[in-house]
Amino acid sequence: MSDAQLSPRRLASRIGVAPKTVERWLADAELVPHARNRIDACQALKVDEHMIWPKAVQERVKSGHDRELVQAYPYRSACPSTVWGDLIEGADEQIYLAGYTNYFLWLEQPAFVETLRKKVDAGCRVRFLLGDPDGEVTRQRETVEDVALSVSTRVRITLEHLGRLGVASRVESRFSSHEDAVNHVSLSVFRFDQEALVTPHLARLVGHDSPLLHLRRHGDGGMFDRFAEHAEELWSRGVPVSL
Repeated sequence: MSDAQLSPRRLASRIGVAPKTVERWLADAELVPHARNRIDACQALKVDEHMIWPKAVQERVKSGHDRELVQAYPYRSACPSTVWGDLIEGADEQIYLAGYTNYFLWLEQPAFVETLRKKVDAGCRVRFLLGDPDGEVTRQRETVEDVALSVSTRVRITLEHLGRLGVASRVESRFSSHEDAVNHVSLSVFRFDQEALVTPHLARLVGHDSPLLHLRRHGDGGMFDRFAEHAEELWSRGVPVSL
């Protein structure tokens, strides 16, 4: 403040707060102002935030398992299709698509059948975990969603596309068990090697209206591993699909 030739009153006027507010900042080194006030104060004083409020900067820096969250989207549809495409293209070891219908992938990813065929031929393990189109949970979900393109129809469209891959494609497909169907329909996990896109489905909303988390694995027992273990457990009890 001395270097900037600003008194507490003048600084308060410059950033639009009461003089007593600035005085409290000076009196209590542990007090961290609101982000907007911190930004305005640093601009007025021409210094970096870490010089005045290092605690606020440290709290923003991701550490440990927090680093695994690459991006969060309020809607799955807000995640660019290029993100999906890059993750699919970059996967060398495994692609595990555990959405209940996986229907949207055939719409958003150009030549998706051919892409999967090339991945399998290159040695990448490709798996689809689907909801049973004739299952009770599917029927209940159709009543909840009440949309023209029903859940069972979306599953059957995926099955039709998988059929085009042919038996020799070595793509693995299973229906989630009747016991696991509720857990499956409420949470979609899409894994691409050490990255994943996860959608927790909200109440009556269809998948593209639910939020999405982009995760990248950074160690044992983190968010990535928790969701991956969930998806693997559903797969272990799944019922093989005959295409």
